[in-house]
Amino acid sequence: MGFVLAIAETSVLVFGLILFVAQMAAHGMGFWLGRRSATRQANPEAVGVIVGGMLGLLAFVLALTLSFANSRFSEHRQGSVAEANTIGTAWLRAKAIGNPRGDAIAGLIEDYVQVRADFVKATRDRAELDALNQHTNALQSQMWGHLSAVVREQPNPVSAALMTALNDMFDSGTSERFAYHITLPPQLFWLLIGMTLISMGCLGYQFGLKKRASLTLIIVLTSMWTWVIVEILDLASARLGYIRTGTAVYDWTIEGFKGGLTIPVLPR
Repeated sequence: MGFVLAIAETSVLVFGLILFVAQMAAHGMGFWLGRRSATRQANPEAVGVIVGGMLGLLAFVLALTLSFANSRFSEHRQGSVAEANTIGTAWLRAKAIGNPRGDAIAGLIEDYVQVRADFVKATRDRAELDALNQHTNALQSQMWGHLSAVVREQPNPVSAALMTALNDMFDSGTSERFAYHITLPPQLFWLLIGMTLISMGCLGYQFGLKKRASLTLIIVLTSMWTWVIVEILDLASARLGYIRTGTAVYDWTIEGFKGGLTIPVLPR
């Protein structure tokens, strides 16, 4: 799986091209074996039934892995929304606490949201991810230190509400980090690749028995399967390819911070 991800990191198009060529090679090998077996009284009808069953099973596995990949993508997107919401709530409560340390926490939260946005945009570079996670931990430690002082100075429901908001914000960050850590299980991925190649080989064998090749249809079918598999890998891997969750929700949160907090004067 690591070798495949290394290729996909370079270009998902290159990975797709390699997969397409591998499928066509499997089909060509199967066609060659089928033509050699055509004179040995092989039963094309029986082979057709078996190949049909294999293609149906492959379709099921494709649907299963696509569903898994879509769930991973939805988790990334929903996690970003949930984290941005908790960040906004924590900032509002820090601003409303009426304490210099509350303003300090709010300032740290403004830095924190940018770090979290950078985490979502980051590539699979381990050094970059480690630096972002260390920066996240450092900011969390500073915010909690200020909060501890606030709680000791003002042990009231307001400081307790701020504690809850910060704790929810930290938990959301951990959940988001875990969601980005999960990828398509290697066993499921290789099952999909193996079944695709075997199915293409058996389909070529069936055509070989009949000594008739339908190259145009095979190219179309192979292109469709390749496209679906590439999309599955792209969806399931948060930091590969072109399907990314984006950071719009974090950007909106940052824009909201720019307005600051204004306490209106009560009308007389």
